[in-house]
Amino acid sequence: MLNNPHIAVVRNSKSSENLHKVTNNIAGQDSPRKTSIFTRRRSRTKEKKAQKIANNISNGVKAVDPLTQSWHSHAELPSSKTIFNFLKPSRSRSNTNADPAVIPRNTPSCPNSSTVPDFSHLRRRRPRSAHYDPNTITLSDNKDVLTNDINEEYEKLEKLGEGSYATVFKCKSRSDGSIVALKEIKLQFQEGLPFTAIREASLLKTLRHANIVCLHDIYHQHNQLTFVFEYMKMDLSKYLESHPTGLECQQIRLLLFQLLRGLDFCHKKKILHRDLKPQNLLLDEDGVLKLADFGLARAKSVPSRTYSHEVVTLWYRPPDVLLGSTEYSTSLDMWGVGCILAEICTGQALFPGTKDTIDQLDKIFSVRGVPNEEKWPQVKSLPHYVPNAFPPYKEIPFMQVNISLAKLQKTGIDLLCMFLELKPDDRISACSAMLHPYFAGLPRNIHLLPHTASIFTLPELRVWKR
Repeated sequence: MLNNPHIAVVRNSKSSENLHKVTNNIAGQDSPRKTSIFTRRRSRTKEKKAQKIANNISNGVKAVDPLTQSWHSHAELPSSKTIFNFLKPSRSRSNTNADPAVIPRNTPSCPNSSTVPDFSHLRRRRPRSAHYDPNTITLSDNKDVLTNDINEEYEKLEKLGEGSYATVFKCKSRSDGSIVALKEIKLQFQEGLPFTAIREASLLKTLRHANIVCLHDIYHQHNQLTFVFEYMKMDLSKYLESHPTGLECQQIRLLLFQLLRGLDFCHKKKILHRDLKPQNLLLDEDGVLKLADFGLARAKSVPSRTYSHEVVTLWYRPPDVLLGSTEYSTSLDMWGVGCILAEICTGQALFPGTKDTIDQLDKIFSVRGVPNEEKWPQVKSLPHYVPNAFPPYKEIPFMQVNISLAKLQKTGIDLLCMFLELKPDDRISACSAMLHPYFAGLPRNIHLLPHTASIFTLPELRVWKR
């Protein structure tokens, strides 16, 4: 419409408020004169803009986008090759006076509806490595791992335990004199540091609970990984050595509740322990029980057999895991709770296998009966399950296994059976177990305690502090 020779602009304005000031002057006498004046003005304007664009392009400076001018301006657009540069989105202007960087393109062109734009140049590239291992990490990039000399931070007082892969020391902090336990784990140099070890140890640092051992720091030096834990006087296994016939009824109840309380906190955070046994339950001088060694056995260079005598781990392993199940859930830990409950009651392990997995399964089935494929149909899909591989054991009452289990009374025996169900899905959860009638004698407000508060902060239970 702007190139129509029969239309003239009353006033040469770039403001959109003058759009209505357009008249149809088809044969007016002033038309030739106006056309001549505007033609000369347009000519001079085009020459100036063309010269300015040429100078800007030669100097590497973006030209003013002509599309931003008023629509009824008579300026003509540049060529099709130049307009591509005008249509490209530009960044916000810099405050500096430096010339902007010019990035040349080989074949610039405007995309159309039939062309699929190529954004491959925007993809982030990851450096390739022939030795990339997803199970390892670079320690310098991990903020949870300290690399300073641990001997400058702690003084070793005595050795608490030693095995093929780890050594535990009682140490004293050089800064504040506090007592801690250092667990030094020897790493194979060629394996590097597994990500799972750091991930789970870092996760344990975030678990602040009265019944979970506190991990203060993690140190790494050369081929050694060191965990700094709060110091606990002994573990439950050593404590039971001085009580060969088991513990008192109320003491059993309090220890079991603390174990369930710590486990429930972990399970609600989707964390499994995976290695419950008396050696991994620590006790302080007040009788507070704390869970330790959370799942570090999953890392390749942090083996489950930390100490040479820990072959007893099989004693607390559930039958579904012994039969080859890899679908771990909270039920794995609950079986271990049942085994520990029976042991603190009698002073003896409930299923003390002496040889291998087959012998361990035989010990379990002789008490709980062989798996019933109708009640537990998933057992048929387990890798190591063989029908009729064991004698046709029937379930027997726990009172016939050990007379000392009578201390649990009827409610305690009922809870023990719920822990030791062969089918994983039938085992009671930690949360439900704390509400079992077996704990009816405990103060009701014990369920309202903050996570970091010990149960012995309740006045009714202070008399049971050792």
